[in-house]
Amino acid sequence: MTNHAIVPADIAKHYEVHEWRNGLAILSAAHPQEWSDIQAVLKGFRLLKSDVLKPGGSKGLIAGKLDGHFTKLGWMEKKFETKIVVDESEFITPTHKVDCYKNRVALEVEWNNKDPFYDRDLNNFRLLFDLRAIDAGVIVTRCTELQRIFNKLGRGPSFGNSTTHMAKLLPRIDGGGGGGCPIVVFGIREACYVED
Repeated sequence: MTNHAIVPADIAKHYEVHEWRNGLAILSAAHPQEWSDIQAVLKGFRLLKSDVLKPGGSKGLIAGKLDGHFTKLGWMEKKFETKIVVDESEFITPTHKVDCYKNRVALEVEWNNKDPFYDRDLNNFRLLFDLRAIDAGVIVTRCTELQRIFNKLGRGPSFGNSTTHMAKLLPRIDGGGGGGCPIVVFGIREACYVED
């Protein structure tokens, strides 16, 4: 159950918000600066028609804009070098890079990837949390309802059912994909869309 008291009304209007294992409480109490950064990026973001109409490329214009705003606030892409040592045996435990990282908060932007990227992100959060490298994981993605807009713009096939959107993410988290890691998810709603 999401603690809606922590989420400002303007964020709730533009984003579908979900949390697991008290992720919002951890962000707001233990990481107030990072929580403030996340709110600033989300409040400043609008999904522009012109951006939706442009082909994606490797990172994608929309994901790049979100990542870029976090970078300006001191977040960075981070790869963790991790290993487990048992007696004399050392086991390398590779992780994937995190899109945005700051002060023990890991954040992934999943705009229009293949939906197995969620499995990678959640497993990464789980492993990094278990290794005490992060306190919480955050995913910014799109709500499934945006498909109506994409279809109207003739871009529906580019944002198909097997890509990253909320209906593909929630069952993975509910099924325990993030393990014990506190997680917060923000889904971009139609209210963010602007016909520029």
